[in-house]
Amino acid sequence: MKFFSDNAAAVHPRVWDAMHAADAPDAGYDGDALSRRMDDAFSDLFGTECAALWVATGTAANCLALAAMVPPHGGVVCHREAHIEMDEGGAPGFYTHGAKLMLADGGGAKLTPDAIAAVIDPIRNDVHQVQPHAISITQATEYGRVYTPEEIARIGSLAQGRGLGLHMDGARFANAVAHLGCHPAEVTAQAGVDVLTFGCVKNGGMNAEALVFFDMELADVVRYRRKRAGHLQSKGRYLAAQVLAMIEGDLWLDNARAANAAAREIASACGERLFHPVEANELFVVLSPAEQDILRAQGFDFYDWTAPADAPGAARFVTAWNSDPAQVSALARAIAAL
Repeated sequence: MKFFSDNAAAVHPRVWDAMHAADAPDAGYDGDALSRRMDDAFSDLFGTECAALWVATGTAANCLALAAMVPPHGGVVCHREAHIEMDEGGAPGFYTHGAKLMLADGGGAKLTPDAIAAVIDPIRNDVHQVQPHAISITQATEYGRVYTPEEIARIGSLAQGRGLGLHMDGARFANAVAHLGCHPAEVTAQAGVDVLTFGCVKNGGMNAEALVFFDMELADVVRYRRKRAGHLQSKGRYLAAQVLAMIEGDLWLDNARAANAAAREIASACGERLFHPVEANELFVVLSPAEQDILRAQGFDFYDWTAPADAPGAARFVTAWNSDPAQVSALARAIAAL
């Protein structure tokens, strides 16, 4: 009973069907009919003109976006627990040829305008200090917290006022939108986001993510950078097929709603054990080492998590689009019985 990562979830049957349907001769790279449909499909989804490119991994998507906005001598403001800082093996510096990640604080791994200003305001405008060029936020955050449209708009306003780009790491963007119940443009284009990493792999895809550009000039830059980085796959139609299968017919939202609902059911059994409100599909739960052993002995698989100093221990549970309802209920009962 695997609750350690939504990366472990199966590929959705509709995604497999779409890939099979794409299994016919067509133009190579991104010249095929499916890849050419992506701009219009995402423009319809967000209700505004945008450009969309497929990429095989979230790491590449995040870093290609940042590399288009930030020169090698520049900086990116992000939360100190952001994925680009903690879990991408130095890839942002590699893709940007040395740009610095400028770390800010915030509860639930969320940034605020004040937290961003605390990082950039002390920086002198001279060659002896790294100058900020972009802000990167994660939706939902590394602790499963969701930015509201108003919170993102305030960050977007700061970014615009300071001449900074705004990138959104949306590995779990679908879970965030499902939680908010808002139009996806309200937390992106309308709030000042320049480029979104639109996650598919954690939400039922196989090996395709999408970069969605609301600043069209950035898309032109990334088309060249994607090739140079070795991510312009020769049979790109199979990646485009996955992305289109996710967004056409709202499979992306249906899958996210299922994952979120499973997380809420488990959360209902956790009570005061929860470190953070459950707003997407991740739960961070106070569990002593002995309690973790009890759950693992019952067949539940999850990650240990670094707990605050005053907590006896912690674990992270992640639900997915295809979490078995019986297993979800069993985990909820097991936690309630501890």
